[in-house]
Amino acid sequence: MKTSLLSSLDTFPYFTIEAVRQLLGDESIATGTLQTMLYRWMKTGRVMRLKKGVYMTRRFYELHRADIDFSPAVSAILIPQSYVSLEYVLQRYGILTETTYPISAITLKQTRIIENKLGIFTYRNIKEALYKGFSITDYAGVPFSQATAAKALFDTLYLRPWKGKGRSSHYDLAEDLRLNLEDFPEKERLDFSEFVEGSKSPKMDQILKNLRKTVWRP
Repeated sequence: MKTSLLSSLDTFPYFTIEAVRQLLGDESIATGTLQTMLYRWMKTGRVMRLKKGVYMTRRFYELHRADIDFSPAVSAILIPQSYVSLEYVLQRYGILTETTYPISAITLKQTRIIENKLGIFTYRNIKEALYKGFSITDYAGVPFSQATAAKALFDTLYLRPWKGKGRSSHYDLAEDLRLNLEDFPEKERLDFSEFVEGSKSPKMDQILKNLRKTVWRP
């Protein structure tokens, strides 16, 4: 029974103890019994814990880990009210190319880091008025949200310390941060400008002026 149960769970991107109980078809099974079963599966490496009470089978992981949307979907499983953004998304758009970044996301909840067998997932808090600029995609039945290139750029610079006032008049932000923005589409530039305007942030106004002066010249 346990082998067939695991095979059934292999088709799910994640599952909970309650899901195991339902698959067994016996509501009377004690939670402690199910926890012991899961513990043994984890000890043998057949199941991985994503966070408290949420699990994934090793088989599902091995079948899907190479998919480009797998990690963003896992990020949404960990913190559903979030969207992937920041350096991770900038790298996907080719704006950052020099290293590999952990999965990074934006949330209205507190800033936190979740580490499990699948990797490191970081979540940064942003105010509600700026929680926008993303699209929703479905992966294996899991809806996840991903920032546009413009919003990922905005989020990254908005949450990054800025010391622009102390810089020389020749300071090039894009060059300093190694951002490949020369071919940034016109629509994304306009969207970025709108995010800056909506943020009412003097810091972001300075950053936009710097980008227009150094890399987005008419």
